[in-house]
This record gives sequence, C-alpha cells and structure tokens, in this order.
Amino acid sequence: MTKAELVEKINEKVEGLTKGKAEEALNALVDIMRQALTDKEDVTLTGFGTFKVVTRAERKGHNPQTHEEITIPERQVVKFTPAKALKESVK
Repeated sequence: MTKAELVEKINEKVEGLTKGKAEEALNALVDIMRQALTDKEDVTLTGFGTFKVVTRAERKGHNPQTHEEITIPERQVVKFTPAKALKESVK
C-alpha cells in the first residue's frame, strides 16, 4: 500500500475528514515517529507494535565480486516488533 492509498483509506474511514487533512495527519504522524526514533525513543502503537532503534554489531562480510573479506561497521537500525493482536490478525 502506498502513502496515497493510505491517505485514501484514512479519508474513507474518518467521516468529515478531507483528503488534505488526512494527508496532513499522516505526515504529522510520520514526522513525530521519525523524530522520536532519531532521539532513540521507542514508539509503541498498542495493538499494532513497537518501533525501536537498536545497534547492529560490527560483523564480517565479503565483497561478492572479489570475495575479499570486509568488516561491516556497527550501525543504528530501526526494528519493528509486531504486537500480539497484529500477529493474530495476520494468521
């Protein structure tokens, strides 16, 4: 589902909300979540899941073209853990 399709679904679901306001609300949500994750805060949406920043450790890899061994540096990544309710609804 694309962002435009998501805005359309929000517009259909919330009576009296224009597409423009639905897009503003979605953009605000994404901006707030991005800022929280940038600040290393967890974002929990009850019944949906939790987004959190974790550190991926340094590890060994290899260049697929030359087969030379390389070191992949440690870095911060966003991890999503689905809530039990979401897992059950997907089954």
